[in-house]
Amino acid sequence: MSERKKILVVDDEGPTRTGLGKLLAGLGYEPVLAANGSEALATLCQDIELVLTDVMMPDISGYDLTRAIRTHPAYAEIPIILVTALSARSDRIKGVEAGANDFIVKPVDVTELHVRVDSLLKVKQAHEELRLYQLHLEEMVRLRSEDLQRTIGKLKEQQWQNQTALLDTAKRLGVAAEFKDKETSDHIHRMSEYCELIARLRGLPGGEVEIVLRASPLHDVGKLGTPDAILLKPGPLTPEEWVVMKEHTLTGGRILAGAMSDVIQAGEIIALTHHEKWDGSGYPEGLSGKDIPLYGRICAIADVFDALTNKRPYKEAFSNKTAANIMIEGRGKHFDPKLLDLFFANFDEVKRIQRKFTDATKSAAEAPTQTPPGA
Repeated sequence: MSERKKILVVDDEGPTRTGLGKLLAGLGYEPVLAANGSEALATLCQDIELVLTDVMMPDISGYDLTRAIRTHPAYAEIPIILVTALSARSDRIKGVEAGANDFIVKPVDVTELHVRVDSLLKVKQAHEELRLYQLHLEEMVRLRSEDLQRTIGKLKEQQWQNQTALLDTAKRLGVAAEFKDKETSDHIHRMSEYCELIARLRGLPGGEVEIVLRASPLHDVGKLGTPDAILLKPGPLTPEEWVVMKEHTLTGGRILAGAMSDVIQAGEIIALTHHEKWDGSGYPEGLSGKDIPLYGRICAIADVFDALTNKRPYKEAFSNKTAANIMIEGRGKHFDPKLLDLFFANFDEVKRIQRKFTDATKSAAEAPTQTPPGA
């Protein structure tokens, strides 16, 4: 059997208070009796399900008691019925303004009492169930949000690991191509940081600068398919050998084609276009001017400068001054003139990168200390 609901009965007249208590007890409720408003406020607790109060009382009227109850956060939603002999419309409006839920006119009819009390208790129960349901939903949302945040965190961690692995693979692929050409990974570091420097000076967004840095080591990945006899030949190549050598751009493009990664996609562009020349005399497509993708134009400057200032199978390392003179002669012919000007206008940064990644046995970059012409 369910526990009886407690109803607070407030009336300064003893017989009326007792009579209402008996009626409520007969209807299956547990009455809690209070002789005035002060006693009612002192008696009020969480167990009370409804308040049935007289209006005309000497110390605190039913209106004031209702207002006092409504100001208390714990009891703001408790149903309140005013029991009154007053029937004027203004009295009812006053009761509603005070916060009363319903009215019963004296003398109290037991059937009316039952209907009104039962109705308000059902509404209160529905509100309580809704409140609990909302709390349950909020808790579920909180838990789901925490789960989602953890999942997102794991996905971000996995994405970071995948990206790191991808970049590491791309870097090692570039290094592999350079080792085939008997170069060290220092060339990869220098050349990619030269590219980053030019991209930054060109004003590219930070994300694109990072892509250029990560993608540029892939510029010669196509050399993995170039025969060693041609790649490592100490002397000049024959016309037939040059045809084979030039194919490394197309081979690199095929190796990197169809990738989802922004870095690998940029690497494909660089592999295909870093030997194109501003005047259209480059390969493999003979592109000219701004038809050459920006990444390819950037890489062309960085790659040639590092190739000139470091030893190759077919040449010794040139000094910075000699390399600068050679490249300045190619301004507007081999190289994008604006990008080349940016490169030499910031030559202290270029030399800093040289010092950072110099192989003393192969590089003569530090031999001259003067700034090259045009720098």
